[in-house]
Amino acid sequence: MEITVSRSAVSGTARAPPSKSYTHRAILAAGYGDGETTVRRPLLSADTRATARAVEAFGGGVERASANEERDGDADADGNDVDGAPALVVTGFDGVPRVPENVIDCANSGTTMRLICGTAALCPGLVVLTGDDSLRSRPQGPLLDAIGDLGGRTESTRANGRAPLVVGGERADTSAGTGTDSGGADGRPNPSGRAPIAGGRVSIPGDVSSQFVSALLMAGAVTREGIDIELETELKSAPYVEITREVMTDFGVATEHDGAEFAVPGGGRYRPTGGTYTVPGDFSSASYLLAAGALAAEEELTVEGVYPSAQGDSAIVDVLRRMGAAIAWDREAGRITVAGSELSGIEVDVSDTPDLLPTIAALGAAAADETRITNCEHVRYKETDRVAAMAAELKRLGASVAEERDTLTIDGEESDLRGTRVSGYADHRVVMALSVCGLIADGETRVTDAEHVDVSFPDFFDVLAGLGADVGDRSVDDERPNAGDED
Repeated sequence: MEITVSRSAVSGTARAPPSKSYTHRAILAAGYGDGETTVRRPLLSADTRATARAVEAFGGGVERASANEERDGDADADGNDVDGAPALVVTGFDGVPRVPENVIDCANSGTTMRLICGTAALCPGLVVLTGDDSLRSRPQGPLLDAIGDLGGRTESTRANGRAPLVVGGERADTSAGTGTDSGGADGRPNPSGRAPIAGGRVSIPGDVSSQFVSALLMAGAVTREGIDIELETELKSAPYVEITREVMTDFGVATEHDGAEFAVPGGGRYRPTGGTYTVPGDFSSASYLLAAGALAAEEELTVEGVYPSAQGDSAIVDVLRRMGAAIAWDREAGRITVAGSELSGIEVDVSDTPDLLPTIAALGAAAADETRITNCEHVRYKETDRVAAMAAELKRLGASVAEERDTLTIDGEESDLRGTRVSGYADHRVVMALSVCGLIADGETRVTDAEHVDVSFPDFFDVLAGLGADVGDRSVDDERPNAGDED
């Protein structure tokens, strides 16, 4: 789908969608638990649905809450929480995942694939994981190596450290009577002769993906011995591990962090207080609305549902303030208000906030002087190479951009944004960032692959239009702009 955004002003109030990162982890944590857990205000998107399908494949259940069931009156007949947000009821597999009956397709969700690699290592057999073209290009090798070091079976079918992947538990001790005729944890025959990994100590690089650490922590809690993790390099995107630890704490599972080491004891049980967990608002998604307000607000634009949490992307508030935006965050009310402002370029280190790069790049295209985004090499390993994608498409719009391996520089002073057709690279964050640029570019900006906002912010264009943006859409059959072209 191709979306059109024309130069227009925005104002009013919108609510941040629920956090994708927290939703993934809450669904999986509930899956690791026993009995039922109600997850309130989850993000229902393409990525989180992939995690829900995985939990079901491992023997759990995920369904919309029903008012016909007794859930303390917290859901209506459509499965929505009383405040209008959806609610999910997750039935756990009690830390003992079964071997799925089929391949698990993680679609485009890297978070799903990496988190459930840990789950697969708990299976008394082998699990096959795959995804779409983009996901099959993303590196998984360090996580596979770590699971292998813990005794699990791991394999990249193309021997390149990328999906499709085969992951399973460790080879059982046949001398103890747990060989090829032994039963699995669910009582069914276990012809693989494999058992869940027991835990142990492992080292892993921290500069490829923090999701590797999150996967090992979440799975380690239900192993016999627990898992100790030593980082071989500096941890990139560290706040995402803190999100994992926060969710685990909320589900009653303790973790430890000391310098370059993380640890989780074994024998844990996932269960939130009262059997209910509520997902907070998403700062990554809110960043596009806040950027729209800073660039194009006729009056004030307010984003609600943004309370303090472990989310590193709350740094967008400080980024905008440093750039000169008139912005105020009422933390107790979970409300951020921003007004249209004259912005100045700054330097931003995104080593811990990779998902903010597209937003900051869009802001830089309209700011006076240069905006330098540093420590961004790991942002190249997302749904697409977001550094190259934003550089190419901002240039197409008329921005002055210089791209290096680990740095992206945008000179807003030398930029003159004019609407044209740009590629969204099948990447939700690139699509949303370029759409924000369309609010201030002369003429009409057409963004391809607009349907991919379903990954994290399904209602993005409806929300943007509700704030006054001139948004239209059309279907197209011709090819999108080549990712390597530069005008």
